[in-house]
Amino acid sequence: MSIEQFIIAWSKDYELGNDFVDSQHKRLFELVNNIGKSCLDGEDINTLSKTLDFLLQYTVQHFSDEESLQIKYDFPEYEYHKKLHEEFEVVVSEKVAEFKETGSTEDLIETVNELIITWLVNHILKEDMKIGEHIKIHNYLLNHIKT
Repeated sequence: MSIEQFIIAWSKDYELGNDFVDSQHKRLFELVNNIGKSCLDGEDINTLSKTLDFLLQYTVQHFSDEESLQIKYDFPEYEYHKKLHEEFEVVVSEKVAEFKETGSTEDLIETVNELIITWLVNHILKEDMKIGEHIKIHNYLLNHIKT
């Protein structure tokens, strides 16, 4: 296996136009890439476990920040989006716990590739883009409609 199979490159296509959220998304990409690289480099289970815990904590914080932004801008799909976040947190938490029990880096690589990378990219491109558009429209209306 080569590292290229497990790297997700950041692209401007993933940018929402909100610097704060975009920087967090970039950091998530880095963390996911680090996990794939660590697996291939044969990192020990304790190191991988700490990296996974940090990814999970960072993801939870990111979701909270993103949800606060949705509330601030009265995003109409807030409840649905929050539910997606909660479901993902549960699945990733289960996979992290499973890894800690089995120590299988093969299963972890599969999880990172099939679950985390796929979910993250699809979520950003499909769901998070809606937030970005909503904020742009909100700001446009705020700046161009006179009361």
